[in-house]
Amino acid sequence: MYTLPYVKITVVKKTFKQTKERCNLDIIFHGQSCVEIRFEEHTIIIDPFLTHNPQAVVKAEDIKADYVLVTHGHGDHLGDTLPIAERNGATIIAPNDLGRYLSFKGAATHGMGIGGAYQFPFGRVKLTLALHDSSFNEPGTKENIYTGMASGFLITAEGKTIYHAGDTGLFGDMKLIGELNDIDLAFLPIGDNYTMGPDDAVIAAKMLKAKCIVPMHYNTFPVIAQDPEAFVSRLAAEKIEGYVMAPGHMITL
Repeated sequence: MYTLPYVKITVVKKTFKQTKERCNLDIIFHGQSCVEIRFEEHTIIIDPFLTHNPQAVVKAEDIKADYVLVTHGHGDHLGDTLPIAERNGATIIAPNDLGRYLSFKGAATHGMGIGGAYQFPFGRVKLTLALHDSSFNEPGTKENIYTGMASGFLITAEGKTIYHAGDTGLFGDMKLIGELNDIDLAFLPIGDNYTMGPDDAVIAAKMLKAKCIVPMHYNTFPVIAQDPEAFVSRLAAEKIEGYVMAPGHMITL
């Protein structure tokens, strides 16, 4: 594994503390919506937008992963998926239309549909609804390739559940997601313009009832500039645990 300039934090019953001990799941945030999760025997990375991500503190070629999960086809999410998968012999998990497109590029893929779940060697993945578009522009062309429905991921492993909402607006079924799942950690977009802004993300956090909320998809570009600390303060006023992860920081569940 590469060396990270991270601050490592353990999550214990909504309490964060500094630690050097390794627990079940290490979760690293790489900026925008890129999240890496290290299990005992496997590593996955979600939406690996690194090469052109001004927030990233690691290079795509340093990533070692067995699976690459992609929520939708936009360049700031698909990012370095293909070179990471090729270099590591990794399987790409994605919404079915996007997975099919990536398979045409020679990648090993596992396509899934919204509401579907599958048990992988590292844990169970379920695709959730995301209110967003999904397409990809081939470099050097003006062709906009439709890549199916955008999605989020519910990942359950080692007795923990992580919700990565993907790019999405607020939707009422987040309440159902919260009722049906005991979510330990939820990543929610707050950038506004393309996704939920802080106002709607606070409502989403109330519906999800996750033990901890981490904001994502903000400050990468001027149009999605936000104050994540102010968002976390608003969560605290609602008695909801929140935590701002700087790129390269790690928390342990």
